[in-house]
Amino acid sequence: MPLEKRKPWEDETFLVLVPGLFALLAAALGYPIPGFLIGAGAVLGVWFFCLKKGYDRKHAIRGVGLAAGSLVVLFFIALPIVNIFVYTSKYGTPSGLREGGILTAIWLSAAASFVASVLSIAVGMPLAYLLARRDFFGKSIVESIVDVPVVVPHTVAGIALLTVFGRNGLLGRPLSEVGVRFVDAFPGIVVAMLFVGVPFAINYMREGFQMVDPRMEKVARTLGASSTEAFFTVTLPMSLRNVVVGGIMTWARGLSEFGAVVVLAYYPMTAPVYIYNLYTTGGLSPALSSSAVLLLFCLGVFVAARYLSRRIKVYDGG
Repeated sequence: MPLEKRKPWEDETFLVLVPGLFALLAAALGYPIPGFLIGAGAVLGVWFFCLKKGYDRKHAIRGVGLAAGSLVVLFFIALPIVNIFVYTSKYGTPSGLREGGILTAIWLSAAASFVASVLSIAVGMPLAYLLARRDFFGKSIVESIVDVPVVVPHTVAGIALLTVFGRNGLLGRPLSEVGVRFVDAFPGIVVAMLFVGVPFAINYMREGFQMVDPRMEKVARTLGASSTEAFFTVTLPMSLRNVVVGGIMTWARGLSEFGAVVVLAYYPMTAPVYIYNLYTTGGLSPALSSSAVLLLFCLGVFVAARYLSRRIKVYDGG
């Protein structure tokens, strides 16, 4: 069922979000009391709006509750982000920006996380399809193993990866003899990002495959397609949006990864490691400008990624 669309002045959500934006800016600029009053006034305005529209008291209370709850969560998320830009304009030192250190680190993070997301889709797709189409003994154990990187502390993940890909690790030692090094190297960054990001790719792809009716694959096979051809011509195109979103989430998770990367590959510095190094060596002021640049980059990429993912057509009418 399509979402109900209203004109802005007929929507109580719009009546909260616009004053909420001004309340957020007021709070971030150092005027929390006026910001609170604006936010409270917006919520109170929803109450009168609902009553004026002829809603009963129960409906009006529900509208106020939704507005107040949404405003609190948006404040909690957006206020620290906006505050970074406010503090940067006051106290930030752009020396790191002039040297280009953060730009190099962002490029490294973006490249490594992109490689990790492509690998996550490539290596995770068979397992995602298996979990979507088969019920087998021990399936819950397999699903738990897939989700372990999400819940394990990422410094622990880095230490675990070090035992495998370190200089004396299970795979690190033989691979180092042929020139492949992971510790303090680009492959180590990719491995760390792959480890923490592959659960997102697998779970998103599995949900996409589950939404495709298996009977459509059987129809393709009755028309002469093999099981592999049926997957690539029917199942994959119909679940492409989930595959793309899974790749985006994996990329984003890798871009923000710190714990596993800093243990396995401190150098070359990714953006989170670079900003952490600035903070530990120079305090808050040097890290502000670089943090603001990274935030702008992430926001821009996510806006573009969401736009592109919505442009992907699927057969369910999306």
